[in-house]
Amino acid sequence: MSNSAISRRYAQALVNLGSEQKTVELFGHELAQVGSVLKGEDQLRLILECPTFATDKKAVILSEIYDAMKLSTGIRNFLGLLLTKDRLKYLSEIEGDYRRLADELSGVVRAQITSAVELNEGQCREIQSGLEKQTGKKVELKVQLDPSLLGGIQAEIGGKVFDGSIKTQLKRIEDTLKKG
Repeated sequence: MSNSAISRRYAQALVNLGSEQKTVELFGHELAQVGSVLKGEDQLRLILECPTFATDKKAVILSEIYDAMKLSTGIRNFLGLLLTKDRLKYLSEIEGDYRRLADELSGVVRAQITSAVELNEGQCREIQSGLEKQTGKKVELKVQLDPSLLGGIQAEIGGKVFDGSIKTQLKRIEDTLKKG
């Protein structure tokens, strides 16, 4: 079984559990927190993913993490299952798949906006509103700056890129002039 199939299967199971318990958002938040801790702590992640390190000792370490982060019982059990099945190494992929499945369930689409200049709150709301009309779903924006765009914005949503940057427009004009 491929890594993506494994991560999707576990993510789907957690989404189903979260849906039944009405804790989809909580699980997503807690999963992201744990993923962030493991990304930031290389030694901890390596110990938890090491196949030769005793599972019972890993369980004690995870228990300390649960207590420190005050994780819900559902996520505690889920991480315990990942530990038992030696699937903690897929946590990052599971987290990504979980977020996509949870978004589908709740009708949310995430959009990455790249702008040449800082956008004010009104501009962000206007972009968000336009994208919501376009997709028919609730849109959550993540905005980043890239001065190399010269002006305009790029929006990536659902794997599609909408490029309204001056840099791209100038590139198109250049290509047209080269072709004659």
